[in-house]
Amino acid sequence: MKLPVMPPVAPMLAKSVPAIPAGASYEPKWDGFRSLIFRDGDDIEFGSRNEKPMTRYFPELVAAVKAELPQRCVLDGEIVIATDAGLDFEALQQRIHPAASRVTMLAEKTPASFIAFDLLALGDEDYTGRPFAQRRAALERALAGVNAPIHLTPTTVDVDVAQRWFVELEGAGLDGVIAKPLDGTYQPDKRVMFKIKHVRTADCVLAGFRWHKTSTEANPLVGSLLLGLYNAEQRLQHVGVVGAFTAARRAELVAELEPLTLGDEEDHPWGEWANAEAHRGQRLPGNVSRWNATKDLSFVPLRPERVLEVKYEHMEGTRFRHLAHFVRWRDDRTPDSCTYEQLEQPITYSLDDIVSGLGS
Repeated sequence: MKLPVMPPVAPMLAKSVPAIPAGASYEPKWDGFRSLIFRDGDDIEFGSRNEKPMTRYFPELVAAVKAELPQRCVLDGEIVIATDAGLDFEALQQRIHPAASRVTMLAEKTPASFIAFDLLALGDEDYTGRPFAQRRAALERALAGVNAPIHLTPTTVDVDVAQRWFVELEGAGLDGVIAKPLDGTYQPDKRVMFKIKHVRTADCVLAGFRWHKTSTEANPLVGSLLLGLYNAEQRLQHVGVVGAFTAARRAELVAELEPLTLGDEEDHPWGEWANAEAHRGQRLPGNVSRWNATKDLSFVPLRPERVLEVKYEHMEGTRFRHLAHFVRWRDDRTPDSCTYEQLEQPITYSLDDIVSGLGS
């Protein structure tokens, strides 16, 4: 491989802002695996945000790159799995598997798509030093007539359209809007773009905690708090965790939570998976560490009597898509009032209405 921009390259990043800024180019924020495609003829590599190659996991996209992209190019984009119900991030996570036979099977069962949104190189030309407006125009020319599963993300310079996307596209599994300065160059690993994401609050039941990785018997520290919501059958479902605390606060929580610990004879709604061994070979609620089979997934169960308010971005199925953030204790709320009914439901939206041929 011999390209003007060679792998590995860390992709350009975005910093969070509370509102959509004026005077930029706007595009949907796709929820998948960020990836840079490097193509030099039949030599193809899919890079990742941590600069490790992902090529072997997506053979169907390698074939699509050979069929659809220019012979020599470097593109920035997102690998997604699209369904009739929107983007499926959990299915995408399952694609990262060490067994070649499973990779082949999943490539057929849950094929991925690539959404292109920036151009780093084309032919012998390095585009990283050019303003985004020029990169986007060249990308549109390079991908004119491209077919699925390769797609070009839509863009607009109309802030009203961007605001409508922000509201409507969440129902298809997208998680906000990206704003790119029109005169901005491509700067790897620099937060020079802007991301506007949904932030909501929910009142959740505190059902347990995990010890911090640095916790010791002499210096116990709480790592994360486990959150629950009651479903329509009044079953307490695990919805996520909060864990961004200072070391001092982690130590304080040990004493605060001690009165809620269960006695030997008391039952817990999640008793069947409180022990780490229960997670071996199966996917139970709260199993958030499929990437590290050696991680201790056990937790300290607490009586589900206390309520806390958290900030979250959006839901993926019955759980928070990303780590939630602690806001405050809600001692004025009863645990049984913490149900899924309080959560805001986004407008249902078809992926095919965003990018033609995606999700259909």
